[in-house]
Amino acid sequence: MGKFKLALKNKKVKKWIIITLVVIFLLISFDMRLKTVYYKLDSEKINSPVTIALITDLHSDWYGKNQKTLVEAIDEAKPDIVLLGGDIFDDEKSYKNTETFLREIAVKYDCYYVTGNHEYWGKDIDNILSIVESYGITILSGDCEVVLINGQVINICGVDDVDVDTYVSGSKSTETQIKELGEKVNFNNYTILLSHRPEIIDTYKKYDFDLVLCGHAHGGQWRIPGILNGLYSPHQGIFPDYAGGRYDYASGTMIVSRGLARESTPAPRIFNRPELVIIELE
Repeated sequence: MGKFKLALKNKKVKKWIIITLVVIFLLISFDMRLKTVYYKLDSEKINSPVTIALITDLHSDWYGKNQKTLVEAIDEAKPDIVLLGGDIFDDEKSYKNTETFLREIAVKYDCYYVTGNHEYWGKDIDNILSIVESYGITILSGDCEVVLINGQVINICGVDDVDVDTYVSGSKSTETQIKELGEKVNFNNYTILLSHRPEIIDTYKKYDFDLVLCGHAHGGQWRIPGILNGLYSPHQGIFPDYAGGRYDYASGTMIVSRGLARESTPAPRIFNRPELVIIELE
C-alpha cells in the first residue's frame, strides 16, 4: 500500500512539473514585452558617436498610458534622432495611440517619417500626412535631408512605400524615388535610407547607401531563435530571407526591425518580442 501511495504521489509531482514547464514555455514563447535591440556600426565617415532610434510597425498599438513604455525605452537609449519607418498608423484601428506617441516624442527629438503600406490601405493618406506634419515631424517622400549631428554631416533619405503608386495618382514609384536619390545624393557624407520594405534589397544595393533601415516583416511572426529567423512575412512568404536583423553586403548594411505590432497582428508572435531598434554609429 505504501509503494502505491508513493507511486501515486510521484505521478502527481511529475504531472505538476510538466504543467509548470508548459506554462513557462508558453509565457516565454508568447512574451509580448517590449525589448530594445542594439546594433553597432563602424564607418570611416563617422568621427563622433551618433545614436539612432528606429521605430517601425507600431500599427497604433498600445504601450501604456501616454505610450509610456515605448517612450521611456526611447528616452533610456538617448538617441540623437528618431526615424519612423512606416506602418506607424493602421488602416483598421483608431489613430489615437499613434497620435499620442508622436506627440510625446516630437517635442524631444528630431523625427523623420516614411509611409508603410497600411498608411495607404485605409485610403486616408492625406489626413495621415497632415497629422504627422502637425507634430513638426519631417516627412521624407523621395527626399533627403542633410543634418548635422554631434558634428557629423549625415544624409537622412527616405522613400514612400511600394504601394504609393497604387493609391496616389501621379506619384513616383519607390524604385524611381530610390534611383533619383542614388543619382543626386552626396555619398561622401554618411547616408541613411529609410524605407519600409526589406524585400527590395536588390534595388538598395544598386546605390551607395551606407545604411538602409526597414521594417514590414514583423520578424517573420513565428521564430525559433538560433534555428528559424521567421516563418512567414508579407511579400516574402514562407521562411523569409529578411525577417529581422542585420544584413551586410558589399556597399552597405540593411537593418530590419521586427517591429512593434502586438495586439494588431492577425496571428500571435511566437519567440518574437516587439522591438525598439537602436543603432549606434561610430
